[in-house]
Amino acid sequence: MPSHQFGVLKLLVFKVTLLMFMIEGVNCALSISLRGPSLVNATVGSNVTLAVTILGAPDPMVTWKMGGLPVVIWTLGSSEAPAISDSNRDVLTIEADGSLTFQNLSFAYSNTYTLDIIKVGMVTVSAKFSLNVYDYIRNVSVTVQTADAIEGADKYTLQYSSVPGEPSQWWWYFNSVLIRNSSHYTVDQKSLVIHQPSRTDTGRYTLVLSNPFSAVTAHRNITVLYGPDEPVLGVSPSQTFFVSGESLALSCRAEGVPLPSASWLFQGHTIGSQGGRLNLTSVQTSQGGIYTCELFNENTGVRRKKNLTINVYERPAGSPLCSVNAAHGNANLQFNCHWPGGTPEASLSFPFFNTTTSGAGDFSLTRPASQGLNGKTILCRVDHPLLQTQCSITLGGPAEILLTVTAVDQGGQIVVNIQCHSQAMPKAMVTWLKGSEILANGMQYQINEDTTQLSVHGFNSSVARLYNYTCNCSNPLGNTAKETQLLGPTISYSHLFPNGDGTAVTITWEVPPTSVITGKANRYPVARVVEKVVTTQPNINAPSYLLTGGLKPQPDHDRKNPQMDPTERSVPIPRFVSPPHVRTATIV
Repeated sequence: MPSHQFGVLKLLVFKVTLLMFMIEGVNCALSISLRGPSLVNATVGSNVTLAVTILGAPDPMVTWKMGGLPVVIWTLGSSEAPAISDSNRDVLTIEADGSLTFQNLSFAYSNTYTLDIIKVGMVTVSAKFSLNVYDYIRNVSVTVQTADAIEGADKYTLQYSSVPGEPSQWWWYFNSVLIRNSSHYTVDQKSLVIHQPSRTDTGRYTLVLSNPFSAVTAHRNITVLYGPDEPVLGVSPSQTFFVSGESLALSCRAEGVPLPSASWLFQGHTIGSQGGRLNLTSVQTSQGGIYTCELFNENTGVRRKKNLTINVYERPAGSPLCSVNAAHGNANLQFNCHWPGGTPEASLSFPFFNTTTSGAGDFSLTRPASQGLNGKTILCRVDHPLLQTQCSITLGGPAEILLTVTAVDQGGQIVVNIQCHSQAMPKAMVTWLKGSEILANGMQYQINEDTTQLSVHGFNSSVARLYNYTCNCSNPLGNTAKETQLLGPTISYSHLFPNGDGTAVTITWEVPPTSVITGKANRYPVARVVEKVVTTQPNINAPSYLLTGGLKPQPDHDRKNPQMDPTERSVPIPRFVSPPHVRTATIV
C-alpha cells in the first residue's frame, strides 16, 4: 500500500476512534447525589461534612461555592492539591469523593453552599446545601427604651439580646397569650413594637427563643403610665347649697398611674392640697363661688382641671316691706317691694297682676290706677332659697278727714296749725285753700313737707283772719275735702256748781274745737290759792294735753309777770284740740 494511502487510513481510524469516545461520554452523563440532608445545622466549633456522591465521566472539575463565591476548586481524582484560599484553608477540606468538610465551625460559615461538576463536552450538574451554624442561647435579656410606657405615645419597643447564641425561632407573649402581627403589634426577629400603648398593655411580656440546640425564655413587666383621667368631684354633705355658718368638705380624685396629685384653687389662689380633700368650717357667703380642682401626673406630664360651684346662702335681715305711691300725677300706681341684702338677693314679684316680671332685693311695678283696685289687697311674693314669705298693702282712696287746730305763741306771735288727717293708700296728697284761693308756701302760710299741716303765721283774732280753710285729700283712687272756719277765743257753754256746804264752787265751760286761743284766765272775787284744776274730755281719737286732771303748778307763762294779780293768772291751752267741744272746769 502506498505510503500516502496508509496515512489516510490512519487518519480515518483516528476519527472513528474519537467519535466512539464521544459517544461513550454521552452515555456516561455526570450526576450528583446527596448522602445527607441539604439543610445542615451545626454548632459553633464542631466539624461537619457536606457529603455527596459523584457519578459519570471520570475526573470532572469540582467547584464548591459559599454564597456565590468559589471557595474550593479541584479536579476529582487529581493528585494536585485543591485550590483553597488562605482564609478558609484551616476550616475547609475537600474529600476524595468531592464532599466538603468543615472543621471548628464559626458563625461566619452559616451560608448556602453550591457544588458544581464540570466536564468538557458535558452538561454541568449542581447540588445545594444550607449550613446553619448555631451556638447555645445564653444570657438573654429584654431591654426597653424607657422603664415605663406612656399611654397615647406613638410607640413603645421591647428588644432582646443574647450573648452568645442566635435563635432560629422567636415568640412574644402578653400575659401568656401569643402576640401576632397586627395594627397594634409589630413582631420581628429582634423586637416587639407596641403602637400607641394604652393602660390595657400593662402586664407581663414573655420572650421565647429557640434554635436546633437550645431554647430560652425571658420576661419583662411593663407598666403603662396614664392619667389623670376626668376628675371626679364631691361635696359632703351632698346638698345644692349651704347656709352661712355650716361646714362642708370638698373631695377631688382621678384615675392615673402613678396616682396624680390634687390641689384646690379659689379665686386664683391655692387653698389646699391634702390628698384632694378641702375642709371648709363655718363657711361664709364670701366663700361661695367656683372652686377648681387641679390634678397633675408628673410622670405623664398631663394636667387636668375641673370646677365645682359652692352656693353659700344667707337670708336678708328683717322682713320685706311693701309700699305704693302715686306716679305720673294720679294716673298710675307704683307698687314697691323692698327686702335688700342676703345671698342671693330675694326674688320679688306681684302675682296679682299676672306678670312674669320680677326683681331682686328691690322691685317696683307701675300699673294704671282704676277704681277696680280700690279696697284690694296686693301681695308681694318673696322667694329666697332659705325662706318664702310675703308682704301686702291694701289700697284705698282717702277716707273721712279729721281736722285739728292748735295755736302756739312763738315770740309773741300766734301761729295757728291746722292738721288734716285722712287714711289712704297710697298716702293722700293734701292741697289747702283759703276760701277759693289755693295756698302755697309763703311768709304767712307754710305747708309742711308731707302737705298735711298748714301753718298760719302772725294770726290775730280779727274777723279778717277768721277765714274758711279747706283741706283737699287725693290719691289715684279718689279724693275728699273738708272745710273749717277758725274762731276767736270763744266759750260756747259755762255753768257753776256750788258744793253742798257752800265752801267751793266748780265753774265749767266748753271751747269750740276751732276756737283759736293760747290760754285761759281764771279771775276770782277773793285772792285765794287755786286748789285744784279739773279737766275732763270725751274719749276721742286725738290726744289731749289739757284734760289730764290732778294738781297743777303755776305755768311758766305767769312767771314772766310776777306782779300780776293771782286772780288773773292763766293756764295754757293744749297744743292739740279736736272735736267735740272741750270741757274745762275749775274749783274755787
